[in-house]
Amino acid sequence: MHFQLAYTLTKISLFILLLGVFLSCNAVKRVPEGKYLLTDNTILVDSVKVKDAGLHSQLAQKPNQSIPLIGFPLGLYIYNLADPEPDSTFNRWLHKNPKREERLIKLLSKKQVDGMDSTYVSLNNWLKKSGDAPVIIQDSKIEKSTERLKKWYNSYGYFNNEVTHEIIPNKKKEKRAEIVYKVKKHRPYFVGDTIFEKISSPVVDSLFQITKKRSFIKPGNQYSASDMVNERDRLTIQFRNSGLYYFNQEYVVIEADTVNTNHKADLTYIIPDRKITGSDSTYTVPFQVHTVDEVRIVTDYTYENRDKQFQDSVNYRGYKLFSYGKMRYRPKAITDAISIIPGTIFKDIDRTLTYTQLSDLRIFKYPNISYSEVVADSTKNVLNATILLSPRERFTLGADFDAFTSTIQQFGISFSGNMIFRNIFRGAEIFQISGRGSLGASKDAADKSSHFFNISEFGGDAKLTFPRIIFPWNTQKLIPKYMSPSTTLSLGASAQNNIGLDRQTVNGYFSYNWKPSKILNYQLDALNLQYVKNLNTVNYFNVYTNSFDQLNNIAQQTEIQNPGTIDPTYYYYNNQDELELIIPDGANGFINDVLDGSINPVDNDGDAYETVDNIGERKKRLTENNLIFATNITLTRDTRDNIKDNNFSRTRFKLETAGNILSGIANLAGLQKNSQDSYEVFNVVYSQYIKGEVEYIKHWELDYNNVVAVRAFTGLAIPYGNSNSIPFTRSYFAGGANDNRGWKAYSLGPGSSGNKNEFNEANFKIALNAEYRFTILGAFKGAVFMDAGNIWNLMDNITEEESVFNGIADLKELGVATGLGLRYDFGFFVFRFDIGFKTHDPAKPIGERWFNDYGFKNAVYNIGINYPF
Repeated sequence: MHFQLAYTLTKISLFILLLGVFLSCNAVKRVPEGKYLLTDNTILVDSVKVKDAGLHSQLAQKPNQSIPLIGFPLGLYIYNLADPEPDSTFNRWLHKNPKREERLIKLLSKKQVDGMDSTYVSLNNWLKKSGDAPVIIQDSKIEKSTERLKKWYNSYGYFNNEVTHEIIPNKKKEKRAEIVYKVKKHRPYFVGDTIFEKISSPVVDSLFQITKKRSFIKPGNQYSASDMVNERDRLTIQFRNSGLYYFNQEYVVIEADTVNTNHKADLTYIIPDRKITGSDSTYTVPFQVHTVDEVRIVTDYTYENRDKQFQDSVNYRGYKLFSYGKMRYRPKAITDAISIIPGTIFKDIDRTLTYTQLSDLRIFKYPNISYSEVVADSTKNVLNATILLSPRERFTLGADFDAFTSTIQQFGISFSGNMIFRNIFRGAEIFQISGRGSLGASKDAADKSSHFFNISEFGGDAKLTFPRIIFPWNTQKLIPKYMSPSTTLSLGASAQNNIGLDRQTVNGYFSYNWKPSKILNYQLDALNLQYVKNLNTVNYFNVYTNSFDQLNNIAQQTEIQNPGTIDPTYYYYNNQDELELIIPDGANGFINDVLDGSINPVDNDGDAYETVDNIGERKKRLTENNLIFATNITLTRDTRDNIKDNNFSRTRFKLETAGNILSGIANLAGLQKNSQDSYEVFNVVYSQYIKGEVEYIKHWELDYNNVVAVRAFTGLAIPYGNSNSIPFTRSYFAGGANDNRGWKAYSLGPGSSGNKNEFNEANFKIALNAEYRFTILGAFKGAVFMDAGNIWNLMDNITEEESVFNGIADLKELGVATGLGLRYDFGFFVFRFDIGFKTHDPAKPIGERWFNDYGFKNAVYNIGINYPF
């Protein structure tokens, strides 16, 4: 008690001390006399305050970054802690007392005293670099902001806009001021009724007329600079994909006349002939449509080889392939990834697609593609394409190591390695062998004398990827090569020992993948096979101790209230006085006798039979071997351009079915069902179900330092036919660092049942997440979040009312967590620490669910790598 009080007081004291240090600092100590620290920018447009992020981005000066919600400019205070002249300050301090330097040298050494100077300087430089210099209002920056605001509204047709500003000092705090920008838009200009054209080259004019109706510029619309930019882009793309090799965007000029037009912008397209600059003159010629004659491919280009002679060459369907050594690739493997076709007109999109498709092969570095005019051709409209391919290393090795803790393992280490073989059959195939293993320490109730590392799991996979669709019939028309199709065959196995049920797993899949567009991706698992074998099922109640405690408590109450109900000659107890069931015989026997009516169980809640039935059903489901013979298709739409893009959406749909093929075979073959009315394959009841998932993720970048991210997920797996439940490996769980962060993994749900088991899972899930991410200081990021979700049983063999989803009314059982996060961005990954608080706990009685366990004592601390979504 005294220790806890002292610990709490120490934390409070430290917090007050740190807070005092910052608050004692003067925020304007580095602001010169007569100058102001910028505290806020306000933009009034026609006297109305506007907060549009795009408009505010035009301002050349912004206030120092503050931590959201509390408005504390941490970076500014850190910067102000730094000494502006550390060298001079240290020397003044050192020589202020004539004997100070001499005493320090005797106590330390001359070298160490000199080092104190550099240490002090380095510390202050670090503070300056880590902090934010005060943003001091400057007239030149105000003028720049004013011009940008004018241009912003010019781009929307407000050509007569006026922008003024006013610096408003803070009357209560010295050296602080805000800037108010006042914009008067005035009357906008609209596109005139007639749009004129001055197009010199006949071929350009012909192409222009074909797509004229698709123009972004429409008569009568308000003038918009973005429409002009989009129209120039549209025409450039059209012309360059119609054979005009020498055309570029600079040739498209859209001129606007606004003089005496009654606020109409009379527009004129001006597209001149092609300009050619010679050695001593410049002249123009009409644009021509270019065609591609030869496509030359160097399959093993390096800079060192550039002047050497080719040793091997192949002509294949109009393509010419060259190699400095022996040709290592079958021609079709390369040409299938090339969209530039000999004998066709030049299209810029063909080059872009070829870049993408060659990169997707993953056997070459980024290719070099160039065109050159055929000098011997008199028409001057024939091109040759040259593609230089630099192969990646044919063999590569990789390894990884990690250490971790979890609710099951007090300490664990994992390791993995992989070997990649490229172009293994000369068809640009990729063969990957990977192995993994882990060792862990766990308190296993079944083995009191076990060693520290008493958990082990080892596994391996072999995966072969072909850069094409492998199918009995030609799929080129359905899935053309620009979609980068591939086929993957994978086989793997793993074995887990000394914890749980000592599971062995064999899995494999045969999968197709293709991309119809940059943002769309399809994956079809034609066959997804998984076989799970549990070797140590007698250990079940040692692992799932919550289930055993419930069962044993019912057995004790049954015997106490009705002595002699449990026959001691049949049931064996660990302790005859405490009536503790032996594992596994006593526990299994008690379940069997309850379910066959030999024993009438008793408990305080009056639902003992249902509880025993659920425990028995769960045990059966988690100890039975699984055979999953599934097919699934996944559609993903992802608009993210790159890893730095924070304005994107991602939608994923997945549909999976299992067991249908095996059921068809069993019916046709006339197989007999077992005693549970189920078909078996190799003495294993195969799973049959249909499973659907939908996930949506959206990110909004408010500005460079602030992002809002949301996610919504729902999934449902329905057993039928040969199954009345979903295999554990295909079921859902809730909680954890990437899900609902107020609960540990597997600890939320199902429904309002309240974490009765070590691993709580079900076949229906809803998950909702929202997160506001902001910059605290440099690479340090913060977040506030809210997670909501739960799992339920729906249309399966679980009948417990608390666990079953009965309709919309059960959405009141959504578990809600709120919390705070701290992240550090290393560039190539983000280290994440989140604290989740149980805000609405569906396991509590109605009326006690909100903020019942809200506090640090009951919080869940999550550590993760990268963002949760």
